[in-house]
Amino acid sequence: MRKLIQYLLENPSLIVSLKENKLSLVGVTTREQQAILEAFNEPIYFRGLGWRGAVDENKI
Repeated sequence: MRKLIQYLLENPSLIVSLKENKLSLVGVTTREQQAILEAFNEPIYFRGLGWRGAVDENKI
């Protein structure tokens, strides 16, 4: 799964195709695919030298 996520990060056009149902991930369940898409939809906020995963912008 880690290699798959890395590959998607390196090829963002594939995420667009995945969202448009023009691409399917062989060996990935529907539930896993939904989780991957949700993760790529959530914003990531950077602060200082560290980073935070998707958080509520109002709480920063």
